Amino acid sequence: MPEAPRDSTKDYVLEEKNKKILDFIEDVTNNADEVQNKVLSEILSRNANVEYLRRHGVNGQTVDRDTFKRLLPVITYEDIQPDINRIANGDKSPILTTKPITEFLTSSGTSGGERKLMPTIEEELGRRCILYSLLMPIMSQFVPDLEKGKGMYLMFIKCESKTPGGIVARPVLTSYYKSPYFRDRPYDPYTKYTSPNETVLCPDSYQSIGSRVGAIFASGFIRAIRFLEKHWTLLCNDIKTGTINNSITDSSVREAVMRILKADPKLADFIHNECSKGSWQGIITRLWPNTKYVDVIVTGTMAQYIPTLDYYSNDLPLVCTMYASSECYFGVNLNPLCKPSQVSYTLIPTMCYYEFLPVNRSNNELAVSRPSPTSLNQAQHEELVELVDVKLGQEYELVVTTHAGLYRYRVGDILRVSGFKNKAPQFSFVCRKNVALSIDSDKTDEVELQNAMKNAVTHLEPFDAHVSEYTSYADTTTIPGHYVLYWELNLKGSTPIPPCVYEDCCLTVEESLNSVYRQGRVSDKSIGALEIKIVEQGTFDKLMD
Repeated sequence: MPEAPRDSTKDYVLEEKNKKILDFIEDVTNNADEVQNKVLSEILSRNANVEYLRRHGVNGQTVDRDTFKRLLPVITYEDIQPDINRIANGDKSPILTTKPITEFLTSSGTSGGERKLMPTIEEELGRRCILYSLLMPIMSQFVPDLEKGKGMYLMFIKCESKTPGGIVARPVLTSYYKSPYFRDRPYDPYTKYTSPNETVLCPDSYQSIGSRVGAIFASGFIRAIRFLEKHWTLLCNDIKTGTINNSITDSSVREAVMRILKADPKLADFIHNECSKGSWQGIITRLWPNTKYVDVIVTGTMAQYIPTLDYYSNDLPLVCTMYASSECYFGVNLNPLCKPSQVSYTLIPTMCYYEFLPVNRSNNELAVSRPSPTSLNQAQHEELVELVDVKLGQEYELVVTTHAGLYRYRVGDILRVSGFKNKAPQFSFVCRKNVALSIDSDKTDEVELQNAMKNAVTHLEPFDAHVSEYTSYADTTTIPGHYVLYWELNLKGSTPIPPCVYEDCCLTVEESLNSVYRQGRVSDKSIGALEIKIVEQGTFDKLMD
């Protein structure tokens, strides 16, 4: 993973560096409340005169924690979108922060069909890098000698744009990869990547994906393996001859790769022998036998890719190292070799100021489908608790105040308290608040849908088939409305799957959903029959493109 900026020193002692980082984690988790109070005080004192805080009664003075909570409302993106639009259109006055907004980070969430623009300031990039710097020292406690090998990561940059006011808007990882923190990073044995920077910074995913393997999200990692399945013969030829295929036209990529590429017929033959075998099961460990783990996010909606990753990796550990978003970076996994279902993140108190809104999911319904944030009544505002006051086993919606101008902002993630590291809580990711299917009074969140999918796909196993990708949609154009699942299948068997098997899959999904859904289907007739649509292979790749 990327590393935090460090001073260049001739005497680089890895053990000392790792110890300092692990001591830092111990210190901030032992003093979580004191650190949180300091973070909030810094944010408010620096920004006391900004328009947003004055609008809510701060009046240019640094206020304490209780006054902050009394004056500032809990908000979502829609509440501050007018302010963000002003900044995006060129208003340089101190609206959200005294520091200038240097770029917008584009969120995967949407507002009115458009990506959300999350404001950020120059120093925030350094703060995100600090969280990066924690990852490998933590990992080194569980996997020895990591510094003696190399890491293979699929690092994409994505499209960026400029707002009418000339501010760059781009995804958070693109922001990092294009920054000096990545391009001019000092020596670190943990970040001896297999490819030069030019391949990371190539905007054409076809040309860049052909140069390296690995990914941040499970979906990108699977895509890389499938790319290899399609193009391994070209790779073999390049390695055998020491040349680059003509389809790679980016001159900077060609020059950078040619500086390190040497003809290696023996390696090419090895790759050819493995890739030409009928089955690609365990291909990761077959091609890279020294692989210790797969570093990839498989929580939330990414959990659907776990069976495919297990197939390709021969059940290597799937490691989820960190919890982050476009709004802010939050926490790290202190037990990285745990099973994906047991992933828990320790929130680092220095990253932002945290609050937590209790959530009750009784009768399998998400009680977070409550009124809009600005309509929270006084009692609901008073429900919010501090980082150190959350209760074990309770679920909460995450609310943050950041250095970059978000105040009491609802991120939209539902987290469950799974334990504590000293005085800092540890959370498992439950779901996104608004990722749900709903036709009538039913509410189906992504966790419930994923479990239903897991039950349904067992009907495909006798045909040596599995679902490689899926998505869902609540179709309200019919009366009554109904759920639609789109499945892309990976078919390895030769026996056609009869329609009755898909009918069994539909029935199993429906039987796995909550009682409110089943009542709507059977008793109330307010929900129509679930529909599964099989899309042709490659559909999701085209969508990603």
